[in-house]
Amino acid sequence: MGTKKYKPYTPSRRYITVNAFDEITKSTPERNLITKLNRKSGHNNTGQITIRHKGGGHKRRYRIIDFKRNKEGVPFKIKSIEYDPNRSANIALCLYKDGEKRYIIATKGLQIDETYYNTSNAEIKPGNCLPLKNIPLGTYIHSVEFQPEKGAQIARAAGTYCQIMAKEGNYAHVKLPSGEVRLFLQNCRATIGTVGNVDHKNVVIGKAGRSRHMGIRPSVRGVAMNPHDHPMGGGEGKSSGGRHPCTPWGKPTKGLRTRKKKASDKFIVRRRYAK
Repeated sequence: MGTKKYKPYTPSRRYITVNAFDEITKSTPERNLITKLNRKSGHNNTGQITIRHKGGGHKRRYRIIDFKRNKEGVPFKIKSIEYDPNRSANIALCLYKDGEKRYIIATKGLQIDETYYNTSNAEIKPGNCLPLKNIPLGTYIHSVEFQPEKGAQIARAAGTYCQIMAKEGNYAHVKLPSGEVRLFLQNCRATIGTVGNVDHKNVVIGKAGRSRHMGIRPSVRGVAMNPHDHPMGGGEGKSSGGRHPCTPWGKPTKGLRTRKKKASDKFIVRRRYAK
């Protein structure tokens, strides 16, 4: 899928680029596979803002995605590729042989009306789902499970993929999109191929109003605030802050490692940042 530019009939239109939506084959979602999406706008259950710069935006309906791919032994065909406003990747509508319909993350290169499988002995081709132990070394994969039967959690965004580097005992060494190499149980399932909509990273927002449609509110620089609002605020005239960038609560925002020791650290073979 490529990107598209418009004639600059307004100043903001000059730089905007949008998805060409070449892959999309259906414009309306399957009614039985959508549900209401309640927006919290970055607030928790007590009403406090826990994530800043969120709010507004266009109304959405949530598409129920089958991340587990646990319908073993029943082949399915791809009936359509659809847009999903809740994620950067496109989604594919699957029609199983027994008549059930489900949504999955659309793999790059999926073909309409072609048959795919969720079995352990499935062919190694983009779109099929099988355990890591049955996938050859060096294969590109996506929608990887952290724990068996929990559902895909890794590499679900547009254009992302993992790669199987090695296998040792009950574990497989998987290189994540960040460059980190991590151990996964070989019973964890993954989908062959890379996630579609690769050109999503080339889309230029172009104007503030488009961000507001996406539910992203404005972000104000700390140096533009008053001293009681931000540690970097105040000063006569324009100031450069006078200290390393930090949050309104004084924590550094660039380069400080905030990860605490976790039990899962033992599964990390090589971290994303070289020491």
